[in-house]
Amino acid sequence: MQTQRGFCIRICSSLPESRRLLAHPAPATIMTRPGNQKMNIRPRFFIGAGLIILAIGYLIGNAMRTTSEYYLTVTEVAARQSELGAQALRVAGRVKPGTVNWDPNTLTLKFEIVPIPDLDAAGAPIRPVVATEPVSFRVVAAGEPKPDMFAPGRDVIVEGKLGAGGVITATQVLTSCASKYKPKQSQ
Repeated sequence: MQTQRGFCIRICSSLPESRRLLAHPAPATIMTRPGNQKMNIRPRFFIGAGLIILAIGYLIGNAMRTTSEYYLTVTEVAARQSELGAQALRVAGRVKPGTVNWDPNTLTLKFEIVPIPDLDAAGAPIRPVVATEPVSFRVVAAGEPKPDMFAPGRDVIVEGKLGAGGVITATQVLTSCASKYKPKQSQ
């Protein structure tokens, strides 16, 4: 008898070959074919694991592509208007005062959005040097209730499709909240 790592292994050449194989199998081999041909399982394992990893990677990539949504600004949409036609998009802008038309009977909201002005260090809008009319898009949202915080001069994100004539047919209108809390000034 021979002792190895606390186990007693009896080396006996009188055992039949089938019992010797069960007592001392070769690593990563299985006797499956007639005629005692050994079949290696490592390539099948790696191919199967590779296919599983590819499937998981595809599912993660597809989920990220469909759920990660970003928005374009009004000026970006104006610059790329010809290539964005009839595509679903999200546009961030500011509701132009004097253009809001809400019909509660048909749940139709119509308004125009303009670019959100840049702010200086004091928080005042920066006026451009060139006196041009800012780009604007007409938005028509039908069948959805008007957002509670919707008002002229408010920042919004519009989800929908850009149609002919620069009209955005909106499926959803989201109002954005101010990034900083400013308490009401006491009088």
